[in-house]
Amino acid sequence: MPGDSAPWVLGIGASNHNGAACLLHGDEVVVAVQEERLIRRKRAWLPGGAVSFAVRYCLETAGIRADELSLVSCCSLMGPRGPLYDVRANPDLAPAVPVRYLSHHLGHAVGVFATSGFDESLVLVVDGFGSNIQDLSPEELAAVVTERHGEETLSVYHASREGFVPVEKHLGTFLEVTSSVDLERFRGMPRFGSLGGLYSAVGRQLFSDVLEGPGKVMGLAPHGVADTPVSDFFDVVDGRFVFHDTVPRRFTHDERWPVRQEEYRNLAASAQAALEDGLLRLVRRLRARTSCDRLCYAGGVALNSVANERLFTESGFKDLYVMPAAEDSGTAIGAAYHGLWQLTGGRSTRRLSHDSTGRTYCAEACDAALRTVPSVVSRRLPRLVPDVADLLAEGKMLGWFQGGSELGPRSLGQRSILCDPRPPDMKDTLNARVKFREGFRPFAPIILAEKVREWFDVDTASTDSPFMLRVWRFREEQRERVPAVAHVNGTGRVQTVTKEHTPLLHALLTAFHERTGVPILLNTSFNIAGEPIVETPEDALWGLLSTGLDGCVLLDRFVSKHEALHSLLDLEVLVLAERIMPLSLECMEDTLDLRPLLKEPLGFGLDASGRNLEDARRMLGSGQQGGAFKVRTPWGTAVQLVSSELSTLVSCVERGMTGWKLLERVSLEDSSLDEQKLTRMLGTLRRARILQFGVGPGV
Repeated sequence: MPGDSAPWVLGIGASNHNGAACLLHGDEVVVAVQEERLIRRKRAWLPGGAVSFAVRYCLETAGIRADELSLVSCCSLMGPRGPLYDVRANPDLAPAVPVRYLSHHLGHAVGVFATSGFDESLVLVVDGFGSNIQDLSPEELAAVVTERHGEETLSVYHASREGFVPVEKHLGTFLEVTSSVDLERFRGMPRFGSLGGLYSAVGRQLFSDVLEGPGKVMGLAPHGVADTPVSDFFDVVDGRFVFHDTVPRRFTHDERWPVRQEEYRNLAASAQAALEDGLLRLVRRLRARTSCDRLCYAGGVALNSVANERLFTESGFKDLYVMPAAEDSGTAIGAAYHGLWQLTGGRSTRRLSHDSTGRTYCAEACDAALRTVPSVVSRRLPRLVPDVADLLAEGKMLGWFQGGSELGPRSLGQRSILCDPRPPDMKDTLNARVKFREGFRPFAPIILAEKVREWFDVDTASTDSPFMLRVWRFREEQRERVPAVAHVNGTGRVQTVTKEHTPLLHALLTAFHERTGVPILLNTSFNIAGEPIVETPEDALWGLLSTGLDGCVLLDRFVSKHEALHSLLDLEVLVLAERIMPLSLECMEDTLDLRPLLKEPLGFGLDASGRNLEDARRMLGSGQQGGAFKVRTPWGTAVQLVSSELSTLVSCVERGMTGWKLLERVSLEDSSLDEQKLTRMLGTLRRARILQFGVGPGV
């Protein structure tokens, strides 16, 4: 444990789609969290100069003031230009505390090396794009091996306790169009200039989304045949990627999945094959040029667990480490450690063995949530593990809320939904009743670490996969026993669970194994499609009410819905937020068109004087694009911007009105609105804290 004199260093991962903050005391991560978990908007930004709930959360969890920080270190994807991105302009931070900046790929690289426990390694960063060339240090510029324009697309560093040296850096263009406004207007598949851009372009073509689409592409790929040659995507010339527009030229239309199913399955398979080919060529070349036999790997592309497994087995490196927050939220950890190393001159590393960086909620916080959320009943479980194992063996789908939340996009046993993997229909049931997502997407198996080789064919000496970042093939004799977690190609994206690092989850798996003979559970994130993973006990309880979950295990409490509650629409709908009137048309100069972003709430943190409220109003313009609401959260006041459809729905709510009455009213204007759609819309507004629910008649 660090002493009282150890420095406090705040790291900010200032990203336009995955912002986060991390607080170190000495070289120990005290707390780290994504902005999206708090503002409750998927992929929330965190510019650095504006108020951030993630920053407040970190300081409050540690119980320190901003002026007690030794340093604030910011890894900014947008660069430190303008007051919105200038950390010194953040009113929640003390002006006397020193501020340092580092480039985006360096943030990724430091984060993964600092959590690897290695003394020395090569560090590879691959994503869609990083910092612009103008934000790179002279040392990084000297390592550029491509033409000097654009943004970082691929970087290699040599890291040791003595130094952090850029070895190779590639620059390019993520996509030919990048702004949300331009993408909304663009027709067809955009051209790409990075490996991450390749996958995002395909994700956009298939699923209309450059950020959420890639994960779906990975799940769809095993259903298809890679019938497009890699050379149609890119060539590698003298170690440099030369990307082609052959594939984008074939897709000049905006037809999305589920149309063109065979063609799109094969396109997904081809994109996956191209990505694996490019990564393997790269890492084999790097291995041939170095005596260092360890590799750290980060960046958004490092979340592709199928490609990761090929790196584990075919790269030639003796040891490979991928951090769970491989995407932009992990740069908050990198920023914090980079700042610490600058302060102390040392470069200590700590192996991250358990991803649970969020605050721990006590029993009193859970009890408070139970008093606040209507129509739930709870009971204590005197035999927590045996009782939950019994419920799972009976086929119950359960939310699982324990310890501190994970940093990154995957639930690893703190904010999870757990199910029995044996029923053949469990995957479809979970998708239809709880997750509300595409049926082709797989669910992950979590397994007792000591049972891995009994269930999977593993081609490496190591069977360590604590972060669900490796994919193994089930043994044929075992695959049919767990159909809910075996993908169409017989593989599983595996999380291994040890008694040392996750004792409670290990005990639960052990108890389930004793009852069923199967040491595996289905584990998926505690959220529904398009929502952030739950953070607080209250979030978890609303997740229970909003889905077909059978119950939620909240610490040592089992929570279920009131037997009289059959639908969220049974409850009274209450408006909590204060509507913000739009600016007049005369004030619309230089306002930003937010229509492409207003499919979900867009949150803006406020300081005590409402400083950013005016910014939000100006961005909203005349109000024709949607509505703005001032809301209260546990971390302060925020502004939520919502679409016109959601804003109109709020206007229809009257005192004493249940969801059914609201449906009756609004369906007169929109006949396509049904119970499921309205429930999702109300859930979105509740998540934004614009609406709340009270106990309805008879509930």
